[in-house]
Amino acid sequence: MNLQAEVTDLLPLAPAAHRGGDELARRMLETAVEYKELRMMYACAIKEVQTKFEVLNTEFSILYKRNPISSMHTRLKSSSSIIEKLHRKGIPFSLENLEEYIQDIAGIRIVCSYVDDIYTLAEAIVGQDDITLVEKKDYIANPKPNGYRSLHLIVSVPVFFSQQKMDMKVEVQIRTIAMDFWASLEHQIKYKKEIPDQENIVAKLKSCADDIARIDEEMMDIHRRLEATENQEKEEDSLLAMLRKLDMPIS
Repeated sequence: MNLQAEVTDLLPLAPAAHRGGDELARRMLETAVEYKELRMMYACAIKEVQTKFEVLNTEFSILYKRNPISSMHTRLKSSSSIIEKLHRKGIPFSLENLEEYIQDIAGIRIVCSYVDDIYTLAEAIVGQDDITLVEKKDYIANPKPNGYRSLHLIVSVPVFFSQQKMDMKVEVQIRTIAMDFWASLEHQIKYKKEIPDQENIVAKLKSCADDIARIDEEMMDIHRRLEATENQEKEEDSLLAMLRKLDMPIS
């Protein structure tokens, strides 16, 4: 089946008279409704995981006087992207194949200031008893050949609906601000059809990735030294600082 046929079979865009009769139209309508329901479930799974990270960020702000998360971005993979990915893999469209072979339908990207925060947050999220780690790819310890760095986790989270509980997969990408900036530029280049002197640009981008990795390490070292200095404060000063934060709004 070609890509156009898969797209046609996904949504009931034509009247039944042009689609082979009432039975075909009914089956297409059922598939479309089930597909929409499945997308809703993935959207809810994103909310579950996002809330977990928001809770961790709030905890850090109270206990450690800083927020490890600089920003969070969520996305639900578009229908066209899902179909294209199945097509590239040579897998026909079905709801069963979608759930089995596409693990990044629901996604959340966490951007941190320091590399240490990446692993701290990853350990905290997979350590929760309702989270199951399905897959882990550490592109920080083992960067891609083009220089891409990020920590990728596929986690399964239970989502409770009115009449059932579903375990849903969510892809979590955690990276530093610098890594995220680099990835945004690399994404732009990837989808440019014609780039003059492309080899030179790709080489420069790889060089930038290496520089960013070095700077991230240096920034993390500075941060560790500052934290070590702060840990030498008198105990009563630290307690007073925490007391002052008790009445602050919790966000």
